[in-house]
Amino acid sequence: MTNPRAESNERDESELIHDWNAENPAGFGRIQLNDETLRDGLQSPSALDPDLDTKLELVGLMEELGIDTANVGLPGAGARARDHITRLAVAMRDMRISPNVACRTMLADIEPAAEIQQEVGAPLEVCAFIGSSPIRFYTENWELDRMVQLSAEAVSFAVKEDMPVMFVTEDTTRAHPDTLRALYGAAIDAGARRLCVCDTCGHVTPTGVRRLIAFVKGIAEEKGVDVGIDWHGHRDRGLGLINALVAIEAGASRIHGTALGVGERAGNTEMDLLLVNLALTGWIDRDLTSLGAYVSKAAEAIGVPFPENYPVFGQDAFETATGVHAAAVVKAFRKGDSWLADRVYSGVPAGMFGLEQKILVGPMSGKSNVSWVLERNGVDPTDEAVQRVLEVAKGSSRNLTDEEVVAAAAT
Repeated sequence: MTNPRAESNERDESELIHDWNAENPAGFGRIQLNDETLRDGLQSPSALDPDLDTKLELVGLMEELGIDTANVGLPGAGARARDHITRLAVAMRDMRISPNVACRTMLADIEPAAEIQQEVGAPLEVCAFIGSSPIRFYTENWELDRMVQLSAEAVSFAVKEDMPVMFVTEDTTRAHPDTLRALYGAAIDAGARRLCVCDTCGHVTPTGVRRLIAFVKGIAEEKGVDVGIDWHGHRDRGLGLINALVAIEAGASRIHGTALGVGERAGNTEMDLLLVNLALTGWIDRDLTSLGAYVSKAAEAIGVPFPENYPVFGQDAFETATGVHAAAVVKAFRKGDSWLADRVYSGVPAGMFGLEQKILVGPMSGKSNVSWVLERNGVDPTDEAVQRVLEVAKGSSRNLTDEEVVAAAAT
């Protein structure tokens, strides 16, 4: 491959793409990320619960990607879960990424978490959750006063155990304002450091996200305290990713996601695509070339393969066999400029994630496709060879493999 920036002095890159997005990376503080792959992700009906070594590999990849925290399980789920949580927390003592665990607002869940923290000798954040929507209250026959009491007791216990606490209201996006004010207010008074806003059922729209984050920020301001606000979203309506980005703009300082969006029902915000978009908007600046390894390891470990047209990391993401599109990419490559080739027909630069554009030959291909593929495989693209390949490709119902292209050129 020729020098990817050989012509960088011959044109102004900023003049080649007019960006209507007009992102403003200076509009808020540092964005934190919480990876839920090993907790909420494993609640997917299709997911496998990986062995400990695989979980350790995944946590290592999360750290490499600059992810701040990871939920490593539910201590109340049983002995295997507690053993994995303990050993993951021990490993994370020497890592930049820190662990947290999900607990119901019940002492029976928080006590084993406190024991794990004491054994590990390092902070273990408690994510204490409780339902908050009227539909849930009606179904469970809950009374608000009792739920407020449970919340206060659970948070107070964790704080006394010197555990950092994030207080989580399930189904926040369908909860009544008075309920949220009572629950969050009690948690703040009891010492919670963070408040988590949850779109548990994937219900909310971007407009709702803005209104809800502003409302929760207002509760903290009324209390006169500085607490962090988390956003935890699901994608039942396909809005997980956009809602996460809107939550950041609205004031959430930590965003939750899972590898490939794996999770209960239709899943969660896709951590990998969140990282992609944060990088492309300029809201984070870090090396994401290991992001492909992260999603591949997660897919293998959890047993949930991603579709071929999955953005960025699917097999089709940077491949094209269409004649006009391929011709433009080939022309960019022939200029010796992979920056150009990465962007002329792609909104995501493949090289940013350790990947590259690939030209294929198929029924909609032209001469540029064939010549490029033949050259890449060491075959002289004579007019006759190119024509022979096109005749085979035009009669095919699918794209050809490189081996088939070479064979067609030789017949």
